[in-house]
Amino acid sequence: MDDKVFEIIAKEAERQESTIELIASENHVSSAVTKAVGSCMTNKYAEGYPGKRYYCGCENHDAMETLAIERAKKLFNCNYANVQPHSGASANIAAFFAFMQPGDKYASLVLSDGGHLSHGLKINISGKYFEPVHYPLIYDESSSDFETIDYDAVRDVCLEHKPKMLLCGYSAYPRIIHFDKMRAIADECGAYLMCDIAHIAGLVAGGVHPSPFPHAHVVTTTTHKTLRGPRGGLIMTNDEEIATKIDRAVFPGSQGGPLMHVISGKAVCFGEALQPSFKDYSKKVVENAQALAKGLISRGFRLVSGGTDNHLMLVDLRDKLPDNTGKEVAVWMENSGMIANHNGIPKDPRPPMQTSGLRLGTPAVTTRGMGTKEMDKIADWIDRIITSEGNTDIQNKIRKEISIFCKDFPLPH
Repeated sequence: MDDKVFEIIAKEAERQESTIELIASENHVSSAVTKAVGSCMTNKYAEGYPGKRYYCGCENHDAMETLAIERAKKLFNCNYANVQPHSGASANIAAFFAFMQPGDKYASLVLSDGGHLSHGLKINISGKYFEPVHYPLIYDESSSDFETIDYDAVRDVCLEHKPKMLLCGYSAYPRIIHFDKMRAIADECGAYLMCDIAHIAGLVAGGVHPSPFPHAHVVTTTTHKTLRGPRGGLIMTNDEEIATKIDRAVFPGSQGGPLMHVISGKAVCFGEALQPSFKDYSKKVVENAQALAKGLISRGFRLVSGGTDNHLMLVDLRDKLPDNTGKEVAVWMENSGMIANHNGIPKDPRPPMQTSGLRLGTPAVTTRGMGTKEMDKIADWIDRIITSEGNTDIQNKIRKEISIFCKDFPLPH
């Protein structure tokens, strides 16, 4: 055994056990997922697809990939699934190349308003090889829909630019996405509708967020986050012709051999998400997010769009801390035993590495068994940290409180 490697792993296990994970894109997988990902399935090359491999000795890998595919199809009620993408970004790029040629236009939400870097950031392949045109949020503060998707503007952008594809699904958007409205706009302007549900996949699977099917031409997602599986990607569709294009775009278009140990973990994850208990988990994720949001609002914090419908929220720190950044606050929280990430907010005057906001999420704390009562306690800790404006004595005191608190909510392993 490599003592240095496993010493680091042990330290990471202790960090996870003794801190509160509030990053919206992170979760704690089951011991079964961990076991599958760490299995002998990692030893085999399996280029190609089940029944059509370029290597011999793949009968068990064919069986495993087929199991993962069938479970994904049942979970999301779709006809076709590709479980080979290595990540959500890999899934997005494969979908882009299945539908578009370099230089083609597509419509998306800009990163600074809650989109994702793989949705058109200029230094990302999605912004270098294709031409993104961005639709806005509602920026009118007097509107009851302030800081939500402006569907009328989405339509205007698409009718003006005639994009090949309309992309929806976001990384920092706390409200319900109306996939039916997006499909109507896509049909009107002659575009494909692509839905990236990486953040909300588990909520969709659990029935607490509307499904992108039957509206989407193609759906991409990660398999971690709210879905609570290994880090990886997934692409789905109901169209046989599109499925063929997707398969070719993944292999050999953008990847070589699949990571069969990760696909094994995906199969476990999909199986877990098909259990009745996962619906209860998904419901509690949203309940906890809304309880945390309520606790923060009651303590004087402003949340982007005024709250949340899903698993995450964006905290605008400018009223509380006009002279401090989201990055500073995230460090204060980490010192106190809570892990979050600084995040831009709509029309943020600060650069991405500083920001005026925090993104908070409840998938991981819900996995640990915390409920709405604990969310109010977390809101109080956050308020104490921020009100103290970086006081290290306060941070150290809260760190001890959280270390004791976490012992009542052991990780699922």
